[in-house]
Amino acid sequence: MSEKSRIKDLRERKSKAHLGGGKERIDAQHQRGKLTARERIDMLLDKGSFREVDTFVVHRTHDFGLEKQKFPSDSVVTGWGTIDGRLVYVFSQDFTVFGGSLGEVHAEKVCKIMDMAMKNGAPVIGMNDSGGARIQEGVVSLGAYADIFLRNTLASGVIPQISAILGPCAGGAVYSPALTDFIFMVRNSSYMFVTGPDVVKTVTHEEVTQEQLGGANAHSEKSGVCHVASDSEADTLYRIRKLMSFIPQNNMEDPPYKSNGDDPLRMEEALDNIIPDDERKPYDIKEVIQMVVDNGDFYEIHESYAMNIVVGFARLGGHSVGVVANQPAVQAGVLDIDASEKAARFIRFCDSFNIPIVTFEDVPGFLPGTVQEHGGIIRSGAKLLYAYCEATVPKLTVITRKAYGGAYDVMSSKHIRGDFNVAWPTAEIAVMGPDGAVNIIFRKELEKAEDPVARKAELVAEYRKKFANPYIAAERGYIDDVIEPKETRPRLINALEMLQNKRDANPAKKHGNIPL
Repeated sequence: MSEKSRIKDLRERKSKAHLGGGKERIDAQHQRGKLTARERIDMLLDKGSFREVDTFVVHRTHDFGLEKQKFPSDSVVTGWGTIDGRLVYVFSQDFTVFGGSLGEVHAEKVCKIMDMAMKNGAPVIGMNDSGGARIQEGVVSLGAYADIFLRNTLASGVIPQISAILGPCAGGAVYSPALTDFIFMVRNSSYMFVTGPDVVKTVTHEEVTQEQLGGANAHSEKSGVCHVASDSEADTLYRIRKLMSFIPQNNMEDPPYKSNGDDPLRMEEALDNIIPDDERKPYDIKEVIQMVVDNGDFYEIHESYAMNIVVGFARLGGHSVGVVANQPAVQAGVLDIDASEKAARFIRFCDSFNIPIVTFEDVPGFLPGTVQEHGGIIRSGAKLLYAYCEATVPKLTVITRKAYGGAYDVMSSKHIRGDFNVAWPTAEIAVMGPDGAVNIIFRKELEKAEDPVARKAELVAEYRKKFANPYIAAERGYIDDVIEPKETRPRLINALEMLQNKRDANPAKKHGNIPL
């Protein structure tokens, strides 16, 4: 065979591989409103940067007639490329080949990419669209899943791992994405569940659709499994690209710095009037965040889940930061089980990848009640406390209004290694709110008072003047300064730059025992 013939043969083989399961199945994929595995990769990565590996890999199964059905690349496309010029490794399950099912060689391809990512210190992005384990391969496919799970776990905190659910992801397959750092889903076309609607109906007699059971809305609003939900695959892939701009390649790097033209000395006069005079009135903490961060650009994570706390990424003076903020516009910003766990996970991600944490605090305490207590609010609150205590990245805290009780301690206080803690003049730092405190301290006096309502009003005003302010904490050095709200942005940027060379460490140990 001549050299030209060999090159022609190579090109034909690659063309065949690029067709996946064939034109009919590609058309069917498009009719479902979904992209193919390679189309997704091309949309995610910088144009022309993708380099595929294992293009010619085929399965080795001889049972159930599979020896007559072999497709180059099998049911997953793997390789590497760049996002904004930075190296990433990718795998994209191909639903047109055996329904994207995972078998021995499928897993070997994914594991190869993950091993390369670990050796070279670059993120892994997995695009999931699979019918699950390849039943024809039996226990081999189960072992193949476990090979991936192990790598997900070992890579955790070393390289960022991102999962895009772009079709079905069911059974044991859900645990690989669940072990990664962020899960993206598409409304009305991606699903995650351990057991599907048919099994649910058989076991519990519940009638439920795929969307209701494990769709993007279910997981982004109720379970918290999904971090970002979008309306299309294109938007999902765009959001992944944007997320990557905030995070480093690995745990040995600092996050990327990006100058963006927003004046680091900019004052925001509107902040001076954002806190209502009536302490019971809410305001939107997202407005505060957007006024403070560079160009108002805030990339929110878990936007529709546990909305009484807000988390996400932003930049301050070009520096990437993770933002954690109590949301007084939802349940007065109270901490409950879901909010505590949402924030704890986000804080641990930021700490793993050297991203400073900026906390905006307005918290009346932990949510009371039997549902919370029996659901384990003690354990969940301890997770948040543990995450803040454990974090060694720069930690900056701004108390905007309430900082009551144990929640004051938990929300990155100076006592748990907060580096820069400031308060606005509107801050109320106390064991509890004035009303509750007066009820306890002056209970007997109020019982005997001729006009208990008037007397209580006097005592509440007295308590508020004496304790519901930031100055007692400032006198003790529990906060570093009381600042005008409008100066929040320049003060935070200055503190970030001051803390650039911060060095802190935890005691030597195999690992701690977070209260899971």
